[in-house]
Amino acid sequence: MDMFYALAEPRRRMIIELLAQKGQMSATEICDNFNVTAQAISQHLGVLLDSGLLLVEKRAQKRIYRSNTAEMEGVEEWTRRMTKMWNKRLDRLDDVLKGEKNRHSKR
Repeated sequence: MDMFYALAEPRRRMIIELLAQKGQMSATEICDNFNVTAQAISQHLGVLLDSGLLLVEKRAQKRIYRSNTAEMEGVEEWTRRMTKMWNKRLDRLDDVLKGEKNRHSKR
């Protein structure tokens, strides 16, 4: 599953943020932070696991979730590349607009 699809849903992003703050949490601890059913959180956790953004470890009857930092670094790298590309494009647009402004002010 695509990580961007997984991150498109606000509750899933909130789960990622919780895990970034806490390090690791059980499904019950994650669920306690939301006003939805345990089944809904379980589905969100499943999507995040399928996308590779989360890792899970079974400890007795509990499942402990944590962020997959390697996959999160992939998201960060993509965001950095897109930011760089857009900054270049906007800089070129800025240059064009400045050139137009200078051309009109000389009239």
